[in-house]
Amino acid sequence: MSNIAKTDIDIDTKDRNDLLKLIKHIPAGIIKDNEIKKHNTGVYVTDIPVEPASKTASIDYQEAEDRGYFKLDVLNVGVYEDVKDEKHLVELITKEPDWNLLEERKIVDTLFHIHNHFDIVNALKPQSVEQLAAVLAIIRPAKRHLSKQNWDEINQNVWKKPTDGTYFFKKSHAIGYALAIVLQLNLLVEQANSTNL
Repeated sequence: MSNIAKTDIDIDTKDRNDLLKLIKHIPAGIIKDNEIKKHNTGVYVTDIPVEPASKTASIDYQEAEDRGYFKLDVLNVGVYEDVKDEKHLVELITKEPDWNLLEERKIVDTLFHIHNHFDIVNALKPQSVEQLAAVLAIIRPAKRHLSKQNWDEINQNVWKKPTDGTYFFKKSHAIGYALAIVLQLNLLVEQANSTNL
């Protein structure tokens, strides 16, 4: 077993290119069929061997992680488009949303990550950030079987790492994405209220 710490850090931003202009970085690489391609979101902000033609890391991102290189994933997340400033962001994610909005298909169909999963959202009816995070985990293949369980069963099993390597959501990612959905719900209400003035 390796003593190398493995991390998985995502940085969500409304425009990744604006952020990357400010940071010296090297795009992560993916090697497929003996050809290096640029990783969709991953970058290194430390030195790593570079493939000269593509100007991406010459080591596949998974092997680079095994060697101790630290990759950041910088993601475009459009839900931040209508956030005015940091104060507004904090207000939107700390305000308790109207959870009943998740019972309306037309609303769920507009929401980050859950837009194609109204059936699961409606069946589980999350009433907290933690429950919404669990729903986000359940829509992934490794935890889909939990969609028919009660909340006690879900809470006991949703964050256990699968033993068969099936894709699953880590709790830290799920909480972050749940907060982005809370932000969207609160923005919808805020925008509806300003339209009705």
